[in-house]
Amino acid sequence: MEFMILDAIQTLRTPWLDGFMVFVSSLGNKGAVWIALAVVLLAFPKYRRLGAVVACALVLDLVACNLVLKPLVARPRPCDINTALDYLIARPHGWSFPSGHTAASFAAASALWFGKSRLWIPCGILAALIAFSRLYLYVHFPTDVLGGAVVGILCGALGAFAVRRGAAQRNKG
Repeated sequence: MEFMILDAIQTLRTPWLDGFMVFVSSLGNKGAVWIALAVVLLAFPKYRRLGAVVACALVLDLVACNLVLKPLVARPRPCDINTALDYLIARPHGWSFPSGHTAASFAAASALWFGKSRLWIPCGILAALIAFSRLYLYVHFPTDVLGGAVVGILCGALGAFAVRRGAAQRNKG
């Protein structure tokens, strides 16, 4: 079933969309765009708490995805199984489940939502585009992307909770 979805997505390919999806996916490489967002938010006192929520969510995501789930599940990527396609990017290293690009993207976007920032809207759109790009590029299964979104949202919620809890503790003492 998952290969049917991935193969159906391949019918959408055009030269313009190929280039766009490679670009969109590259924004999620190593969580760079989300780390940059956290750094910018942390740099301004008015947005420092929101930046801390995003940063905390990203750290939680890193641990959950790369240190726990990927090695535990150890799922091969679709591009490792179906090698007959013309791939647009180099084969990513590591395991497939969950999608790290998707998880980091949804961790940042949901951290903004839980932090009550309207910035979550454009970031949520970018997160969805990054998630779709991973399917388009044939480097993740649909359940990898879905799992990454769930993990990311949970990390965003936990990041917001941790920062609120830490602020409450500081205000008490």
